Amino acid sequence: MELVLADTLLSQCPDSGALLRAVCGEDAALSVERAEMLHFLLQRVAATAGSGWRGQGNERGEEEEAAAARRVAWEAALGRCLPMLLSWGAGGGSAGGSQKEELRLLRAACGALQCCASLCGPPLAERLAQKALEDGQLRTEAAVEVLAALAPWLEEPELLGRTVKAALRLLRGGGGGGDGRVEEEEEEEERDALLVAGRLLPALGRNSAALRLVWEGLMLAPKSAPERVGRTLLVLSALSDAVFPADAQQQQRGSSTGDAPLQQLDARLCSRFWDVVQKGLTESDALCRKRARYLLKRAVDVSNKLCAEYWCSTDAENGPCLFWWCAEKNNQLTQFWDNYILIMETLEGNQIHVIKPVLPKLNSLYEHAVSEQKDCWVFHPSWHMCIYKRMFESDNKTLIREGVFHFLEIWQTNRFPTSPGFSEFITGPLMDALSESSLYSRLSGQMIGTCPPLAIKLQKFLATFLTNLPEEEKSRFLLKFIQKMSNRHWCAVPILFLSMALAHIPACSVLDIEGLLALRDVLQCTMITHQILLRGAAQCYLLKAAVLLTDVEKVSLSDISNFIISLRPEESLGRGTGLWTTLCDWLHANDKCFRRWLNCDVPQDKTALGVYVQFLVEDYLKTPIVSHDCLMPDWLEAKLVATMILLAADVEEMKHKSNGNGSTERIELKALLNPLLDVLLKLGTNPYISTLKTDKCLQLLLKLLQTWSIRRYRSQVDGIITFLQNSFMAATESLLDFLLRRLTANELNTISDLERCNLYLAVFSELTNFCSIKCWKKRTSICSFISSLINASLCNLQERNSEEEVKLGEQIQKVVSMASLRIICEIIDQKSDLQLESLPAVDTLKTVFLCAQLNHVLKKPSSMEKNSSFEEPASHQGWGKIVALYIHDQWSCLHFILNNYQNVSKDKSLEQFLSDVQKCTKTLQSALEAITILPSDHVSPVFHCMKILVSKLLGSSESLCIEAFDLAWKTISSLSNTQLIFWPNLKAFVQFVFDPEVLAAAAENKSQAYIKIKEIMFQMIEMSSTKTGVFNMLLNYCCQSWIFPPFGNTSAVENVFSNAGNYSELLIEACLFGTVFRRDQRLIQEVCAFVENLGEECAANIVTESTKRDDHYVRVCAIKFLCLLDESNPLHKKFIEDFVMKLLDKGELISKSKTRYYVNSLQHRVKNRLWQTLLVLFPKLHEDNLTRTIDRILRAGYSNNQASVKYLIEWTIILILHKFPHFLQKFWDCFSYGEDQLKTSICTYLAVLSHFDIILQNISEKTPVLKKALVVVLQWCFHHNFSVRLYALIALKKIWGLCKALYVDDFETLTPVIECSLNQAESMHGTGCQFWKRNLEEGHAVTYCSHPPGNAKKNWQRIQKHFFFENFHPLKDYCLEAIFYTLPRLSDIAEEEWISLSKFTAFTVIPLSVTFPYYHSETELLDLKPSDWSQQDMGLNSAELGNQRQWTDVQKKIIPWNTPDLDLEFVFQDRATKLGKSNSKLIVVASLIDKPTNLGGLCRTCEIFGVSALIVGSLHYVNDKQFQYLSVSAEQWLSLIEVKPFQLVDYLEQKKTEGYTIIGVEQTAKSCDLTEYCFPEKSLLLLGNEHEGIPANLIQQLDICVEIPQQGIIRSLNVHVSGALLIWEYTRQQIIKEKSQR
Repeated sequence: MELVLADTLLSQCPDSGALLRAVCGEDAALSVERAEMLHFLLQRVAATAGSGWRGQGNERGEEEEAAAARRVAWEAALGRCLPMLLSWGAGGGSAGGSQKEELRLLRAACGALQCCASLCGPPLAERLAQKALEDGQLRTEAAVEVLAALAPWLEEPELLGRTVKAALRLLRGGGGGGDGRVEEEEEEEERDALLVAGRLLPALGRNSAALRLVWEGLMLAPKSAPERVGRTLLVLSALSDAVFPADAQQQQRGSSTGDAPLQQLDARLCSRFWDVVQKGLTESDALCRKRARYLLKRAVDVSNKLCAEYWCSTDAENGPCLFWWCAEKNNQLTQFWDNYILIMETLEGNQIHVIKPVLPKLNSLYEHAVSEQKDCWVFHPSWHMCIYKRMFESDNKTLIREGVFHFLEIWQTNRFPTSPGFSEFITGPLMDALSESSLYSRLSGQMIGTCPPLAIKLQKFLATFLTNLPEEEKSRFLLKFIQKMSNRHWCAVPILFLSMALAHIPACSVLDIEGLLALRDVLQCTMITHQILLRGAAQCYLLKAAVLLTDVEKVSLSDISNFIISLRPEESLGRGTGLWTTLCDWLHANDKCFRRWLNCDVPQDKTALGVYVQFLVEDYLKTPIVSHDCLMPDWLEAKLVATMILLAADVEEMKHKSNGNGSTERIELKALLNPLLDVLLKLGTNPYISTLKTDKCLQLLLKLLQTWSIRRYRSQVDGIITFLQNSFMAATESLLDFLLRRLTANELNTISDLERCNLYLAVFSELTNFCSIKCWKKRTSICSFISSLINASLCNLQERNSEEEVKLGEQIQKVVSMASLRIICEIIDQKSDLQLESLPAVDTLKTVFLCAQLNHVLKKPSSMEKNSSFEEPASHQGWGKIVALYIHDQWSCLHFILNNYQNVSKDKSLEQFLSDVQKCTKTLQSALEAITILPSDHVSPVFHCMKILVSKLLGSSESLCIEAFDLAWKTISSLSNTQLIFWPNLKAFVQFVFDPEVLAAAAENKSQAYIKIKEIMFQMIEMSSTKTGVFNMLLNYCCQSWIFPPFGNTSAVENVFSNAGNYSELLIEACLFGTVFRRDQRLIQEVCAFVENLGEECAANIVTESTKRDDHYVRVCAIKFLCLLDESNPLHKKFIEDFVMKLLDKGELISKSKTRYYVNSLQHRVKNRLWQTLLVLFPKLHEDNLTRTIDRILRAGYSNNQASVKYLIEWTIILILHKFPHFLQKFWDCFSYGEDQLKTSICTYLAVLSHFDIILQNISEKTPVLKKALVVVLQWCFHHNFSVRLYALIALKKIWGLCKALYVDDFETLTPVIECSLNQAESMHGTGCQFWKRNLEEGHAVTYCSHPPGNAKKNWQRIQKHFFFENFHPLKDYCLEAIFYTLPRLSDIAEEEWISLSKFTAFTVIPLSVTFPYYHSETELLDLKPSDWSQQDMGLNSAELGNQRQWTDVQKKIIPWNTPDLDLEFVFQDRATKLGKSNSKLIVVASLIDKPTNLGGLCRTCEIFGVSALIVGSLHYVNDKQFQYLSVSAEQWLSLIEVKPFQLVDYLEQKKTEGYTIIGVEQTAKSCDLTEYCFPEKSLLLLGNEHEGIPANLIQQLDICVEIPQQGIIRSLNVHVSGALLIWEYTRQQIIKEKSQR
């Protein structure tokens, strides 16, 4: 319309200059409307100048008109547009108009300048360009738009160079964030760069003189320049017509349009171009990937059409080509790239069900990419790496998993030739993908505890790949691989399986000292995880990898020892394990091969290891003559020396065995120990030995002593340990004298001496172990030492400071004395065989502590800082921590005394103390005070004391006891996130609150304490859902104390077991316990199960003590407790009866809460656990108890149960009827209920009858029972529900077989019916089956019914093969294994519910019952796999509905019967006028859509919502029948304009200058949400192609990308639907705007 108006004005006005001046105005600023009108007028003037647009005229007149037009153009450009742009640049713009109005003004002005330049040529264009390039004249956005408009007319080389250089500088921008750059500046730079890439550079590229400059600037950028792949791809996609050679069709099209051909380039020959494309294919931004695919497609299409031979090689010589083509292989190459592009496009969907069918094409890519001899690459493998990188970086973890699996499999099985960059890909994107823990989960169908498939594939791949690498590459690759493992924070699962893969590489010498250091760094990474078992297993595999891969000639024993010291003996490298033996074998085999250190020579009769360790020991014991004795030496050095001594000793013994020498003299070990023994023997008599030296000796001694005091891994006699014991035995007296002197002679008087005190006491504690291990004759020395230490410590504690000022040394000595007494109490308590409690000094200790002041706080010395030496602050021990240790030791001693009274003797003073309520109350109050002042990790001895006190005070001081419970629980709750100190404190808390005496006292009167204990109990169970193991600890202690009480008298036993009844909720919750874990938690449990299944193969299983914190152990403990109950015991019998009733109540409550539930839902699992428990308790139920519960058990079958629950209920009913046949009548009554009650349960009761032979065993008169069973079953054989008939026939077959076996001949009237029914069942056909039906009451045949059950015969065969009917035996299979493992496995319940028998045997806290069966005896049930038949409750009303017809509403489409013959160019205006509808300014461009159905539907939508014009690629679509069917004549009421796809760039640029905002429907990083976007009035909607969307060369033409928000999984809508949504949103906004304006 604007152009029509412009033509009209020009035709009516004789002076175009005057018209243009009038439009421009003189004084006022150029408005948006004036600028747009000026643009339209200039556009018409430029189009008609010199062509006689006024009508007929002579040539002279035309020249005059052209000259006049040029004068007007100069005046408009320099006089009106340029000043306006300068004003716009200064912020004047459109007088404070909106941003959209300013953009319209800029585009209109630039469009006018473009028309002026077309009239006046290069002189005007270059003058304007000079102005735009001047700094500070125009804003960047305005300058870019002006230069883009003028680019076709720029010719001067220097000016072109300046313009291109400025554009490239803006394109590359700065170096990113940092250097104080604010976020606004970065956003502005990004906006300017994209404007240059999308507007200016493409415009310059269409100028033949500037094209080469632009290309070189993009492709030959300096290495220091920041890489901007996305921006470069934007420019290249816009210049795609210029950077590829034109084919014949393009050349013909250019000549027909009159366009001058551009200076042609060939991007295919530039390796930098392909590097940009490959990087673009793997960019995180979807738009970059789309542009890269577009360029790749263009290159392939051009190559296919030209069929010319060429190739583009990489920078590396003799490497595979990045891209090549030849005419002979045109079809193969086309197929290769078509498949490649298809895979990359499919990956954009990010949906595994769409991508998986395309993955086989990736295999075909490999077939084309490798030569026939498979010795070199035909295509560069970097193209394949792009595909995998896209998969690895997907948001869909299933897709990542598929990509990793495919990569590992194909490279491991095909063994492709090595290639440049492939190693970097493995240590880069592949390892980044392998860091995702979820990839290591089991596949469906895999057993828990098996190795994850990814781990197996990774092992095979790494071994194969490293084996095929050239020798010179192996070391470099493996070093990078290991360094990658240490350069990031890995989770426990990936680091474990990567370490395992390293350990499975075939032995080769590839790691030097740098590789060993990298492995040590990985070891440090493993320490981060809290999963001790996984941490230990990873350490084991890393040590194996070091043994297999280290080049011993390049590392020294010093390097090896520094690596070994990073391993933790309590987690992995424990002496006596297979791993220790492997290490010793390796050291022995390579003893003479290690790199020499310090140029030392090794004698022939000695090992290199022995010589090195000898040097290590001597160097360790060397101390400077003058040294500061305040600080303790580092423990790591002592650990290193001790470990190497033991390794050297074992290697020496191995050497003797290999030489056939059975010598036990151990000369080398003796030589290693002599320097240490020399010092130890002098400690007691030589006071001049430096403190540093004594500390080092004692540290080394302690590490050696702890070798045999910690957990032992082998039962046989260890000669080396025996030798160590005998060697140190001689130094015992000297050690005891030294320790006594240091602990009692006030020699420890500084803060740093407290750590030294701990060392001395630890050494003494280890020395006492000799009495138990060696049965020394040193008991006298030990007793003398203990007595002297007790007396000296008590004397020191009772000593009061005579001076007012407290001295540091005196206070420190008191702390040392209290710590000494604590250690003595622990030794007396643990070493009962030494009988130390009978010492007189121990009695004195008891007396003093019973009268001592608790929570006595040591005063802080006022001059502590002044008197302390400068080294002491390094210990970081504040005085508060010291006081806390002192109070902690106080309560530890008190606990020993109180516990000693309870367990050993009836000391009168103790008895008097505990019988005095006032003293006990005061002590308990002190305990509460101690909890408030002590750190949380120091409260366990206070809990132990409170346990004894609360049981005495619960009756008299209940409120105080409840306060103790509350405070203790708050303390434990605060520790829940502290792994190391939480568990020991929780154990102490459980022993306190749930002590049998405390529980019994609280339950006696059902008081507030009883309620509080139950409240804490349920809070602990709730905590277990987030912290695995809490419930385990609670239940283990309770069950053990209830069934195995520590007291001897009968009344105490009864009193303790009564707790089981009073707190039965605990056992009920335990039997039903089992949280549904998150995937990451479940993965950790599965991987731990895998490591445990490795057994002794993994040393971590041997040295790491199993905590049994798995949730399964809660149920295991509860079930084993129930199995141990003796039904003949009245207490146990009553408990069982009450427990069963409560379980049934719980089951009925669950059934009422939700009548239907999904398989493996939490409700399903709980019901399954409940009936498993009832099944375990069945043998312990007496007849009188069953009489009260049988109705409820039978009624449970009425519920809508899942298959696993049905099997358990059926099994329970069968066992009850077998043991107590007189309940059969109640069972027959179940078949008499109405159909509404039986619709979900009849199959359950019929399944019970399928095991009628078991029920009959204890019945003497079998004939009446069989007859009754036949009558009941026959009724259901003719039921209209097919599933019911199947179950009835199974039962009928079983019962009729029993009748024949027992020769029962009382069923003559029923025999024909039964035989016929069974014969018909056996001969069922898939199309139908017939069953005879007989009137049982009158005894004659009536009719038969026919029903087409579908695949009836197959279903009949399947149900007969089902394990419950063919293999299962209710009596022989009754065992824990069947109930908790076999039956859940066969009934398809989640694998987390399977509890293997090994868990029952591994859990030793509660012993196995000798009377309860644990495992299968005869049947083959264990070997079966889950059947494909699943029990289902098919209701009577859920009959087959296959023949039912369903009616739906049908939409009737109205088509106008009479269409006027109108001029379609103006039909939309006429329509708007006639119908009274607004004529919108929305244009919909559908030129890229090529499906008539989509175009037809879109045409109809556009017409309905009043779109001004629909742009299509060809008007021929209008004649298509599919188009017309969907458009229903809308094309006759809508303006349809034809714009070919290749013309879209020019069309969109034209519409931009007309003020339209170009809107695209595309998902990009900066897309705007449709719900948040406000449409301008003049909007142009560009719709993409159905397959690939909007091409990359058009995306830069968009002003905005709008994205439709999605909630589902499918990522894209149909293009017609997308367009309709945006058209309606535009219309809705315009309607609202019009209403608001009214």
